[in-house]
Amino acid sequence: MPIFSQPEPRDDWPHVVLVGGGFAGLLCARGLARTRVRVTMLDRRNHHLFQPLLYQVATGGLSPANIAAPLRALLASQKNTRVLLREVTGFDLENRRVHCDGHEDLEYDYLMVATGAGQSYFGRDDWARFAPGLKTLDDATRIRRKVLLSYERAEQSDDPAEIEALTTFVVVGAGPTGVELAGALAEMAAGTLKGEFRSVATERSRVLLVEGRDRVLPPFSEDLSRTALRDLEKLGVEVRTGTMVKEIGDGVLELAPTGNGDTDPERLRAGTVLWAAGVEASPLGGILAEQSDAGLTRPGKIEVGADCSLAGRPEVFVCGDLASFHQDGEELPGLAPVAMQQGRYVARLIGRRILGKATEKPFRYVDKGSMAVIGRRLAVCDIRGLEFRGAIAWILWLFVHLMYLAEFQNRVLVLIQWGWNYVTRGRSARLITDEPGSQRSEPTGGG
Repeated sequence: MPIFSQPEPRDDWPHVVLVGGGFAGLLCARGLARTRVRVTMLDRRNHHLFQPLLYQVATGGLSPANIAAPLRALLASQKNTRVLLREVTGFDLENRRVHCDGHEDLEYDYLMVATGAGQSYFGRDDWARFAPGLKTLDDATRIRRKVLLSYERAEQSDDPAEIEALTTFVVVGAGPTGVELAGALAEMAAGTLKGEFRSVATERSRVLLVEGRDRVLPPFSEDLSRTALRDLEKLGVEVRTGTMVKEIGDGVLELAPTGNGDTDPERLRAGTVLWAAGVEASPLGGILAEQSDAGLTRPGKIEVGADCSLAGRPEVFVCGDLASFHQDGEELPGLAPVAMQQGRYVARLIGRRILGKATEKPFRYVDKGSMAVIGRRLAVCDIRGLEFRGAIAWILWLFVHLMYLAEFQNRVLVLIQWGWNYVTRGRSARLITDEPGSQRSEPTGGG
């Protein structure tokens, strides 16, 4: 999107360094487009990712390019902004420097860190190799590969027990990501893949959704949780609430009732186990805490003040999933709208400080609602106390997610793809590709 009336940047302008090209970083950069500052965005990946639609990449509904856009393209029209592909390894807050792997330090006048969060396995990081999480495009394509290969291997097996195990899918965690994954897997098995295999009845696949708490979608009202549960069961998903994972291995996991350590765990064979049960903030939060008066919360988030800055460091801001921001006595959730509003706020605050204006009012998040899609024409929404379910909620979900995509081109492509998927019940991006980082090379044609 072109930004008009931009002055040419000057070396004596204040330097703003943004670490992380997610929602907070991108919105902050855009908010500084007409401000007399030099902006440098640092990210270890070259793209901005719309994480709420990752599950659709993981289940073949969309391709990775549909939900990601190059950061350079998004910020190309901003004369005062540059993007550097770098991994940040630490900070020197006293001397206002950012340490980057393999590069010289960057000096800053203002710093915003918004590096998000990764998957948390609650102290059992060894489970990650058996139960991948869903936070990046690499995660999504890895899950897609894992799911589709399970069906391919089942097609070539003559052992009914092995086929049953390979076509059993377990999703751990019944928050929005887990619910959306489980619903998409059930729809893919019963609709998209039906009839494509000769030895496997995909519609008889087993999809389990496991949740340690007493209901699905805990952040939503109990009424919407019950609606989501009914919709999941309608799709054929087996929901286990009040159930915790005791152990995960290669193709097996053990389940037990929550809070009952004396019960012998149930051992279950499953070809695919997916993890959506917890998050852990970026390790950069701990580095910032060591050099400031800010505290860390249990999942590694760093406490910030009313203006999103660190205690004792008014020029350093932390936003998004990495920040622990309390409003009305409660910590704000790790949602895209929170990060977006914080990014815009910090841009305004920096602009006002540079102009010598009065300090910006404290940040206040405006909750525009929560949404979760369960399946085709099945969703739940809570918009400022108004609850919607079914087809109406599904349409609202489609519209909001389209509008949040960073590029207009992506909005058009996703709308077309969703329309085609709705009519055909298909998922055209069901490609089995090499594992991310694989060096394997195969011929693309015969000869």
